[in-house]
Amino acid sequence: MAFPTKAKYVVIGTGIHGLSTAWHLAEGLKKKNSNGSNNDIIVIDKGGIASGASGIACGVVRNNYFQPAMRELMAHSVEVWESDPKAFHYHPIGYMQISPESMRKDVTTIYEQQKAIGYESTFVEGKKDCTNYMKTIFDDWQAKGITSVLHEKRGGYANNSASIYGLADKAESYGVRIITGTEVTGFKRGNNSKAVTGVVTSKGTINCEQVVVAVGPWVKNIWDMLELPKKISIKDERGKTHKGYPMWIYWFLQEGVLGVDPNLLKDNEGKMPPVIHVDSDAHLFSNVDGSLITDKMWGIYYKPDFNFKGVQGGTAPYKVNKPADLVKVDPYGPASQEYLTGDEFAHMWTSALAHCQKRFEGKINVFSKEPSGGLGCFTPDSFPIFDRFCENVYIIADSNHGYKMMGVGKLVAEELLENKETKLLKPFRFNRYAKGELHPTSSSPFPWS
Repeated sequence: MAFPTKAKYVVIGTGIHGLSTAWHLAEGLKKKNSNGSNNDIIVIDKGGIASGASGIACGVVRNNYFQPAMRELMAHSVEVWESDPKAFHYHPIGYMQISPESMRKDVTTIYEQQKAIGYESTFVEGKKDCTNYMKTIFDDWQAKGITSVLHEKRGGYANNSASIYGLADKAESYGVRIITGTEVTGFKRGNNSKAVTGVVTSKGTINCEQVVVAVGPWVKNIWDMLELPKKISIKDERGKTHKGYPMWIYWFLQEGVLGVDPNLLKDNEGKMPPVIHVDSDAHLFSNVDGSLITDKMWGIYYKPDFNFKGVQGGTAPYKVNKPADLVKVDPYGPASQEYLTGDEFAHMWTSALAHCQKRFEGKINVFSKEPSGGLGCFTPDSFPIFDRFCENVYIIADSNHGYKMMGVGKLVAEELLENKETKLLKPFRFNRYAKGELHPTSSSPFPWS
């Protein structure tokens, strides 16, 4: 098939956001016009389907956020995941946030607001009651200093690349054309206009009416091509404006796999347990030699995962000071993975697993360097930006909250088709920085919480 020279919509990126947007755009166009053209929507990617962040995501789907706007958006996304679990390879096993006293107030707020929006969860408080509750699930639970457990009954995880191919199938069933191996090299502009009239690629230019950018950690590259600001001003909660904030910050997402039978993590009833997330201020000691690993706040998450062939999870990310070369080459290639699956991470994560459950003691020798984690491109406040730029370019910059947010594509499609603002995406506009309408921050060690 010849390379297209024209389309109504060009979507850049074949990950969770690009394909979800394309699917819902095509579905919406069909409802509005049953005679829609196959050239209405084209999706392009410099690699292949699921070749970026979505393809090696840990796959966790949760609602557990301190920020009301994030929580409502996630509840919407969970509904999209639940709409076709088979196609999306989605496992609705639930999710648990297990926390120390310093986070109890924050987690209480999350629980109360989950109740307010009808998102089912159970909340347990106090050391004794928390320990007893966890032992009803895992009889070898031994984490210290836990005073709150929030057990979300919905959510869970999905198999990363398989779910993205499921999205691709849905998009293609509505006539969306997906073109891989096609790199964006620039944008064509109209005369005396900020609007983009075409996407310039390594294979040719596609003239279009609307562009959707959904490129995950490569967003800075596209941002620069569009000549958008490299630094911004942010107004704080006291009304003071701070100038010169870098627009994009990079963090490495530390994840790995314990090469054991996933059935090792079955609960007391022989069932697959919820995804486990533990934040702790207890001293963390090595499960190898008993040395102190950290006396600061730490956090981990983990789950049994047959897709990863073991117990998969991770810990808090760390900032990267000079990410340019890795971004340019491949943030998910071998060089990046060496940063993520090194001995220091393996030591910390497996020791933290043993801190939580006795069954993980002495398991560092089966730590597996499976492709997981990667380079994350974060906004100044670590929360997403969903907004229009250059008149007709819609940018989905998820600040590494991405994979679980399958519902964002549905909302973006709605905004584009109806030309009106949706309530759930409104809090994530770019102008929130200048207006001082920032999201509240929690006491979690994870920047995205």
